[in-house]
Order: sequence, then structure tokens, then C-alpha cells
Amino acid sequence: MNRKLIRPNLTEIKEKMSHEKDRDKEAVRKRMHPPTDTFAECYYYLKQMNKKTPMAVVYTDGTAVEGYVEWYDRNCIKLNRDHAPNLLIYKNSIRCIYKVEDVPDAEDTGPRKK
Repeated sequence: MNRKLIRPNLTEIKEKMSHEKDRDKEAVRKRMHPPTDTFAECYYYLKQMNKKTPMAVVYTDGTAVEGYVEWYDRNCIKLNRDHAPNLLIYKNSIRCIYKVEDVPDAEDTGPRKK
């Protein structure tokens, strides 16, 4: 029985390797952009909702209301308040949101204590 020796064609292997290198170079050139959404807002709202943290919402005109965030979505938040009606606030009308306990008193330089 005669065995035949099969040799691979080296030019084919070299071509395959050069194509792989070209693909790697294209992958480097076509880098993905970083994600636009970091989910930091979702994390912050969920944390405050679970703890029912008293929050102050300041409107763009400077008016501030206090309560806790019951739920939120892409465009608005629902603020529950004690002894006052609950509010549905559009996010585009909010200047800032902060924890009520983080606001310093006029007499005290530290955070407000309960």
C-alpha cells in the first residue's frame, strides 16, 4: 500500500493570514462608540424610591417642592407629598433634585439632622 504525502499549499495559508490581519486592522479602525446611556439616573431614582428618601425638586423658575419619588419614566417623575397633593413633574421643567437632608441649615454648617 502506497501512501501519498499531502502538502498544503503555502500561498493559500499566507493569503488567509493576510486577510485575517486586514480584518483586525478594520476592527481597530471601526471602534464602537461608548454607550450613551449609563443608567446612572435609573440607579439613583431606584435607590431613592426604595428608601423613600425625602427629596426636594427645584423647578426651572426656582420654585421648590418636597416629597419622595414614587415612580419615574423617561419624561416625568411622580412626587408624593405629605399633607399636599401628589405631583406629576415633567423632567424638562426640573432644574435640580436633591435630598432634603443634604441642605445645610442657616445656623448650622453641617447637614440637617432628623
